[in-house]
Amino acid sequence: MEIKTVGIVGAGQMGNGIAHVFALADFDVVLNDISQDSLDAAMELIGNNLDRQIGRGAITEDDKAATLARIKTTLDLKDVAGTDLVIEAATERESVKQAIFEDLLPHLKPNTILTSNTSSISITRLASRTDRPEKFMGFHFMNPVPIMQLVELIRGIATDEPTYKALLAVVEKLGKTAASAEDFPAFIVNRILMPMINEAVYTLYEGVGSVKSIDESMKLGANHPMGPLELADFIGLDTCLAIMNVLHEGLADTKYRPCPLLTKYVEAGWLGRKTQRGFYDYSGETPTPTR
Repeated sequence: MEIKTVGIVGAGQMGNGIAHVFALADFDVVLNDISQDSLDAAMELIGNNLDRQIGRGAITEDDKAATLARIKTTLDLKDVAGTDLVIEAATERESVKQAIFEDLLPHLKPNTILTSNTSSISITRLASRTDRPEKFMGFHFMNPVPIMQLVELIRGIATDEPTYKALLAVVEKLGKTAASAEDFPAFIVNRILMPMINEAVYTLYEGVGSVKSIDESMKLGANHPMGPLELADFIGLDTCLAIMNVLHEGLADTKYRPCPLLTKYVEAGWLGRKTQRGFYDYSGETPTPTR
């Protein structure tokens, strides 16, 4: 099926970026959230990010106006159900995602494809709670969505070939690159990335190095654009912990045990950039290590 309209559930860090790239690629977008403030903030951020693209010469003012005109915001989840493709981009908690799909089911068109932007949760299990597991896939964008080129496509055990090919065509239209992953905990990117971040936290926890020395070592010694602790703050420490828990529980291997220090930071509400404090303190002009 040809996909022309896209519904996005969740206007947060990932949802607004997904709305941005779809609208810029000529899809009509319905962006849903439970908070009007979140929707307003998302539209403001999309506008600012489009301005950055104008500044780089990537798009024109007319492109920006057309992109914003293609995005409709709504507080009513039913408004999303009439689209060709639904992308759930809510918080990384399985119970929340399942509740969203259950609320959508009575209102969906017969051919609507359901997807989740989950970074770690079982696609097969999410799909099994819907009326169309054959039309359900993992559709995992990387953050920040307008910049990052990769999209992970994850087939559940019941996903059919037409659904996979339809999403592959969508990724191509977005100008991004698809990586096909099997439905195992955390897929490809986070299966590799999160244990590295967790090991960096262990390195800090055990006193092997400071926040500054760990991040500088990986930036200058491994040529990473961001240090692992800086990256964890950017992603959100609660998200990092959630993914490590999925890996630990799903694969039953102690090498995926979340570092106690990561758990402690999350318990303290030190979640990284979004709370102005994580492994760095962001309240001043420049980030300052907290350990």
